[in-house]
Amino acid sequence: MTNHKNIELKCYQDGTPSVMRKRTVYMSLFFYRKSDVLVQLTKAFCERFLPKYGDRTVDQMVQAARSIKQNIAEGLTDGQTSFEVEIKLLGIARGSNQELLEDYMDYLKQYGLTEWAEGNKPRFDRLRAFCKEHSDDKDFHPFYQKWTDEEMCNTAICLCHMVDRALTNFLEKRDREFVEEGGVRERMTAARLDMRGTQKQIIAQLEAENATLKTQVASLQREVEALRRMVKPERPELPG
Repeated sequence: MTNHKNIELKCYQDGTPSVMRKRTVYMSLFFYRKSDVLVQLTKAFCERFLPKYGDRTVDQMVQAARSIKQNIAEGLTDGQTSFEVEIKLLGIARGSNQELLEDYMDYLKQYGLTEWAEGNKPRFDRLRAFCKEHSDDKDFHPFYQKWTDEEMCNTAICLCHMVDRALTNFLEKRDREFVEEGGVRERMTAARLDMRGTQKQIIAQLEAENATLKTQVASLQREVEALRRMVKPERPELPG
């Protein structure tokens, strides 16, 4: 059962609690940025090394690459209001990433090319260091027309593994948060309870202030009565 006290709520300027989760700036996440590289690299790879007509692999690879990037963006945007939708879309992104990885590995097998992680460890280590250090398309783009198909495949495979690892860790983190906090309904309940708690605090504070004021008024009334008695004029004696 979700403990609503453990749910962290942000508040508007007037103090009203919000059911919205904190916004995730997905464009700064390195696995989103690497997914953008995969889109651009895959387009260039398909244009250079796959048939332009009659091969469904082109559409499948480009769509798989786009699906990774788009589902990360949509999932983390919708995640402000729904844990469930975010987890579902990030899961789809991870599945698309695996699909793209398989396509690149199949290409290497089909044409008898080397997967560097298994057959050329020194070169793979240099590639992995480059991919780890760089996450933006501007760093990869100059090589799209220079690399061989083997080089482009291995670069994509390396990026796919990095994206998969990052998405897996991110999903695990979100899964734990969902178990602890629940979804939007739990946040709505927490917000209402928080609002009621705030209202009760305000009422209690006002009641305490009211009691203090009543005490002060009663004290002032006693002082006034005492002053009246002190200045009360004596009755003049009537003539006999």
